[in-house]
Amino acid sequence: MKINVLAFGVAKEIFGNSQVSLELTNDATIYNLKYLLEQQYPRLKQLASYMVAVNNEYALPGDTIHERDEIAIIPPVSGG
Repeated sequence: MKINVLAFGVAKEIFGNSQVSLELTNDATIYNLKYLLEQQYPRLKQLASYMVAVNNEYALPGDTIHERDEIAIIPPVSGG
């Protein structure tokens, strides 16, 4: 299945775009997605942490991705 991944903050700089398209298997999980993204964009591994949101909710590594899901990479943020 083909999915689009939205990028925010420093993730947008790492991807070189605000959105990337990926091809995943039909039973792919968030863990699979992160692994693939980190293989294609090694700088992503350098972030202290980043979250994946699916349909506006934070996702866990074992959550399954579906073709029409809205997926976003949320980099760490700092505030004061």
